[in-house]
Amino acid sequence: VFVVFSFTSVVDLIISLEEDGYISGFVEVYVREGEPYLRTAHGIMICYWDGIIHYGLYLAMIAAIGQRKSYRNLGLFWLGSLMMSIVVFLLGNLIGKYSSDLSPAFLLNLPYVLIPIWAGVRLFQQPKALPCLSPEKVAEEQRKHLYQRPQDMGLVLVLFLTAAFTFFRGMVVLDCPADSCFEYIYQHEPYLRDPVAYPKVQMLIYMFYVLPFFCLCIYGLVLPGCSWLPDWSLVFAGAIAQAQFSHLGSSLHARTPFPYQTPEDVWWSFLLTNVLYALGPQLLAYRCLRCPAFFLPA
Repeated sequence: VFVVFSFTSVVDLIISLEEDGYISGFVEVYVREGEPYLRTAHGIMICYWDGIIHYGLYLAMIAAIGQRKSYRNLGLFWLGSLMMSIVVFLLGNLIGKYSSDLSPAFLLNLPYVLIPIWAGVRLFQQPKALPCLSPEKVAEEQRKHLYQRPQDMGLVLVLFLTAAFTFFRGMVVLDCPADSCFEYIYQHEPYLRDPVAYPKVQMLIYMFYVLPFFCLCIYGLVLPGCSWLPDWSLVFAGAIAQAQFSHLGSSLHARTPFPYQTPEDVWWSFLLTNVLYALGPQLLAYRCLRCPAFFLPA
């Protein structure tokens, strides 16, 4: 599976490099006739991510398999990243302005939905690498209240602010009539209005799936013994890293029509908020992997 996906990652990297003008003459006919939506800013960004990050993950997992080491954590990060990428891409193609241009080549994306589901089941069935911690150490860690864990208090605050921002942007793409939503979509993130529909789909997925997960993460950081959190934090870390890279890159890319590009006077605030948004889940996953005692069964 990883060898085949590595080949498609290299193809995606060639597509993105050709669309940005770094190379020419490799896949121009296929992209123009078969999958024209790959010529959008979002299509180019997901090809970059697949050709660089996913390709690196495939090589790392292949190396781990060859050395009989566990690749479970890498696999969970990859699973979230690939599923977020393909779901937003497919839904955006179906409801966006390219919905009338779909060709049989669109079916080539079907394995990217089915195979990751199968791979995800295999990954979750693999045994976890249990840390060498005594029951006394686990009990001591789980007796600590939130105010005794300043790092977790900071994470809870970050997750709370991220959840609030997720809800706000969800209301923005749902055409909330509030003045703050109107001002935001026209002056801060006009890309959310782009008729390709990828940003709208992305914000709705954030609102209906990622927002509840943020609330569950806060719950898992407050109450001990939530053994599901380390695994799912990796999945969502991969998903949000991919989504934010594509959203940031597409908002600033020259292929996005000028009315929907991020205005230059708000670049720094736009970059800061979106980078911090992506950073929160990565910090959560790192915390769960580095100090897992709080999340082990009592």
